[in-house]
Amino acid sequence: MKRLICSVVLLCSVLLPLCAQSDKKEVRRGNSDFKKENYKDSEIHYRKALVQDSTSFAATYDLANTLYQQRDYEGAANTLKKIEKVAPDSPYSASYYFNKGNVDLQKKDYAAAVDDFKQSLLRNPADMQAKESYIYAKKMLDNQNQGGENSEQNQEQNKDQNQDQQQNQQNQDQQQKQDQSESQPQEQEISAQQAQQMLKAIQAKEKETQDKVEKMKAEKAKSRQKEKNW
Repeated sequence: MKRLICSVVLLCSVLLPLCAQSDKKEVRRGNSDFKKENYKDSEIHYRKALVQDSTSFAATYDLANTLYQQRDYEGAANTLKKIEKVAPDSPYSASYYFNKGNVDLQKKDYAAAVDDFKQSLLRNPADMQAKESYIYAKKMLDNQNQGGENSEQNQEQNKDQNQDQQQNQQNQDQQQKQDQSESQPQEQEISAQQAQQMLKAIQAKEKETQDKVEKMKAEKAKSRQKEKNW
């Protein structure tokens, strides 16, 4: 709805000591403009950095983020794709998958978004925004698979989902600005047991949500029956 939308941990010029100093300078300028929400100016600086070093992970990653902020979701997706082979093994893999999930949400590719947020959580189980985004993406995918039934229950769900998405967007934008810094993110490692526990917790939450939906359906059906009998 992490970082890019529950928010991107933006990379600064912390990457690669082999990068030319001029590349780092452009990335720093881009980050400075990004903090001021001058996204078009930050895009220019990141592109200049890439002209000087087309392999710059930091410039590519941050360019995708500023494109996202300008609602150029296709551009953001294509830019992230350029680092898809190296990002999963980098210290920033959790943030990369979170950002990719946000882009896929905007493109309404909910299946991809669910997988992206799951990958982000496997790398950083403590990320609450990633958990919320995963649950939201899963809910949207379930609705999509149900064929978009036109019912009162679906309308109420959509209303709640829109509110959740707006709140998610606000939280992610705030987190995004806080994460934009020149310090290198710390790599976090988790055990297979921790990852399994985290996924079980998410599945339990999803079941709880589904039970509430089923209960609401039953109550509405009972109410309609009473009205008919009356």
